[in-house]
Amino acid sequence: MKIFEKILGGNTLYYPGCLTKFVAKELKEKYEKILRKIGIDFIELSELEKCCGSPALKAGYLEDFKKLAEENLKIFKDHSVKKIITNCPACAMTFKIEYSKALGKEWNIEVLHISQVLEKAIKEGKIKKKEIKEKITFHDPCHLGRGMGIFEEPREIIKSQGYEISEMELSRNESFCCGGGGGVKSNEPELANKIAKDRIEQAKKTGAKILCTNCPLCYLHLKENAKEIEVKELIELFVRFMKGEFLSEKTKAVLWKVVLEYREKRKMALFEK
Repeated sequence: MKIFEKILGGNTLYYPGCLTKFVAKELKEKYEKILRKIGIDFIELSELEKCCGSPALKAGYLEDFKKLAEENLKIFKDHSVKKIITNCPACAMTFKIEYSKALGKEWNIEVLHISQVLEKAIKEGKIKKKEIKEKITFHDPCHLGRGMGIFEEPREIIKSQGYEISEMELSRNESFCCGGGGGVKSNEPELANKIAKDRIEQAKKTGAKILCTNCPLCYLHLKENAKEIEVKELIELFVRFMKGEFLSEKTKAVLWKVVLEYREKRKMALFEK
């Protein structure tokens, strides 16, 4: 599949973000796999990729943030990027909202959180619906929910896989922070852990066996503090179905067409030589 990534490329960038790229590497691999499986044509920047600048902005280093935004814009333009897909809510919010403020009209790249992409794929029949009949609760990441107004997409994805969502008392706009963001985990680790444990207690009260979230930071921080409930990142709900039966017949047909077209192009290239 790597060869297709290079050949097809496209103007869509998959941007995992620093935490996914360097800490939660297993999430990056799974998101890459699911994007390919639903036929998303994307490139990656690898060693050229820079931080989105969210930590610098939150810490008040405004000049450093703007400089980083300008550098990223140049890299994206050099690679003809028209759309960014990211699984990190902080990166998504920074690109979509903060870059528009910092760069003005120069910033004209479409930004999507991966939950928006997956929900669309489900509606289009590219991902089969499943019947699990297992109770689950969902933690709204601050940047994804209150920051970008994305509440329903991850829930629709969860329900499509057959899970029954049991909501916590504090959810959506009133969701309780996981405690890991805003520099709290770095500067006040004891406080961050206490907040996470409070959130986990709220999750346990729902009777759900799984606490799901759609943010690498929330996932890692909650998982680190959870003992009596299983914590999963949204992509992990799909892992059981990442084999052939995961794909709808429509998606299989599209992917097979790509393979045949590639083979034909290779034949023509060899013939021309």
